[in-house]
Amino acid sequence: MNSNEIVLRDDSFLISHTDTRGKIKFASDDFCTVAEYDVQELIGKPHSIVRHPDMPKAAFQDLWETVKKGEIWSGFVKNRSKTGKFYWVYATVYPYQDQDGSLGYISCRTKIAAREEIAYYEALYKKMRAKEF
Repeated sequence: MNSNEIVLRDDSFLISHTDTRGKIKFASDDFCTVAEYDVQELIGKPHSIVRHPDMPKAAFQDLWETVKKGEIWSGFVKNRSKTGKFYWVYATVYPYQDQDGSLGYISCRTKIAAREEIAYYEALYKKMRAKEF
């Protein structure tokens, strides 16, 4: 494990709710703790505030294409905390309709069960990023 890595607790459950443009409307306590932000710093900001530069653009393109069709997206994501540390999550993003009828997305993130999965996706994403340039 790298000293810049934040490892989620086994029972961590990070939740956020965004509008259709990706602006954060809600962030759970677990999300704020792991990302090292106060909730007030996150509300109204783009969810990309926690995007790690190691993540390939194609991963988020796939996420957006999927949820905009009303489908559920799941995948492995490396995020960056406020202090520049990183953390890996398994994310599931659900299209969601508020009580007022407005559309948005709910993202639920948990700890990745096996370190081997992180190693696999780290290598895969590195290859994907190399093709972006």
